Amino acid sequence: MNKPVRRQKPIAVDDPSTDGIELGKRLIRLSDDRGLSLAEKLANSFYRMTWSTPLHAMRLKGKYPLKLLAVPDDEIMGDARAGKAMRAGHFLFRGLKQPIEDMDYARINQPAEFQDYIHSFKWLRDLAVAGTRDQLAPLAEYILRGWLAAHAETPSEPAWRADNAAWRILFWASYAPFILSSGDLVYRSLVLNSIARGARHLDRSADKAPAGLDRITAWAGIVAAAILLPGGEPRRIFGEAGLKRALEHGIYADGGIISRSPLEQLDTIMLLGMLRSTYDARREEMPGFISQTLEKMVAALLGLVMGDGSIGSWQGSAPIDPEYLRSVVQMSRVRTRPLRQARDWGYQRLVAGQTTLIVDAAPPPVARLSAGGCASTCALELSDGKNRIIVNCGGAALSGAMIPQDLARGLRTSAAHSTLVLADANSTAIMPDGALGKGVQEVELDRQEVAQGSRLEIAHDGYVRRLGFTHRRLLLLSQDGRELRGEDMLLPAQRRKKPNAADYAIRFHLGLDVEPTLTADRQGAVLRLMGDSSLWQFRVSEGTLEIEESCWVDGAGRPHSSQQLVVTGTATSGGASVGWLFKRSG
Repeated sequence: MNKPVRRQKPIAVDDPSTDGIELGKRLIRLSDDRGLSLAEKLANSFYRMTWSTPLHAMRLKGKYPLKLLAVPDDEIMGDARAGKAMRAGHFLFRGLKQPIEDMDYARINQPAEFQDYIHSFKWLRDLAVAGTRDQLAPLAEYILRGWLAAHAETPSEPAWRADNAAWRILFWASYAPFILSSGDLVYRSLVLNSIARGARHLDRSADKAPAGLDRITAWAGIVAAAILLPGGEPRRIFGEAGLKRALEHGIYADGGIISRSPLEQLDTIMLLGMLRSTYDARREEMPGFISQTLEKMVAALLGLVMGDGSIGSWQGSAPIDPEYLRSVVQMSRVRTRPLRQARDWGYQRLVAGQTTLIVDAAPPPVARLSAGGCASTCALELSDGKNRIIVNCGGAALSGAMIPQDLARGLRTSAAHSTLVLADANSTAIMPDGALGKGVQEVELDRQEVAQGSRLEIAHDGYVRRLGFTHRRLLLLSQDGRELRGEDMLLPAQRRKKPNAADYAIRFHLGLDVEPTLTADRQGAVLRLMGDSSLWQFRVSEGTLEIEESCWVDGAGRPHSSQQLVVTGTATSGGASVGWLFKRSG
């Protein structure tokens, strides 16, 4: 067995094994990180309190920039519906509406994600697709004037939180023609000075941002400001050094982000792509460490793409528009093939024929990164060409008008994923405050290429402490991709007293276009794929098979009614073993 990996310490960046499949056994351990300590929380709170003091105000003072040295291109198309809504007089975000005229930018009475959408100025991308610059610039200036009146002088959260401040620099620069076309010199000076003040604020706050996307974004904002404002060479050296540290601590060696969220992976690639455009706008060469990170991140993200061209539903994410995904990858300038095995990021990709199988083969994120983390260890997703057969519910990170907080919490549970659930409990506890608690600490992984196809065996200890069982899942995808054989085992944990009997449920959430019909013996089901009328058969060796209602969330955060196959039974004190088969007919 290979040396165990502590998930907070990625393996060396130049490890050649990350380019292919590393066969054999490995033990993946979750770190003992229990989140921010009380002392850390108090220190961060005290630091934010200093933002309103004269000392911090002095730190933000400096030369007034007279212009931006370049305007970077933003190659990502915005949401046309959101842009049209702004022209009609209101912001639109995940189904939530807010009239622009009534907006109090000092206290936005909307969910946190909506507030971040406003303060980051990501809405400029959406507005830009709704008309010409001459048509839209007055509206963009009107909104920006309102925001500046509330936030230009005194930093506060969430407006000046490090990630929002950094996104704002990037979007203000990319859409400068929309916000700096005014003939009002006082207003133009205020906007340019706000960019400079934001950069000085980030100089001191970037390393205090949470590791991962937020900290990487903060340092990217510093680098962008250094490149685009006059006299930025010292800040550029400082910013590139900080960005390199943030990437080393926030991205695993296989290219996956430490939060394990595909949506955050996509946002990080988009961020670095926008930073690349900033270098290009000044005809400067981007440091090699950024290019190398982008290459690994794109390969890891493509490793989660199903047959329909979109990502799977992992760690709160949902399948996003394939065109948007392609545009982000294109902006990165990276051309690579999907990563088939991301051991540290935690996803295994098996492909045979036109069948794609993705498996979560790692513990959930560590405590301080678990805001949208899911109890999904050992879950799988399966597609046949463009047809999604087995999915996870997904969408927990897309809360909005259509996904209230209670539903978002439910979407994080083990039962919302295609895996085994024991005693109706999560493999990793979800605490009342939304953090992940005790559960999966170790995952044993063994991947082999055998004569019959690709073999994957995963075991986790999420139920050992509470119920005394180890869950082991064995998967075998045939060489032609027409059969997926599986076995779910509940094994009494060693060095523990004999466990009590417990009920289990093995859930397979079905794609929207899958129509299931139980067989007469109720030990199987016929799955008709409505996309091309092909058929798959499902058979199970033990337990009782039922078809139940389910829920699937699309990339826009809209929940859809769906169905699931549920195999139920009871594990005795000696354990249980349930074999099952998905087989393509015809």
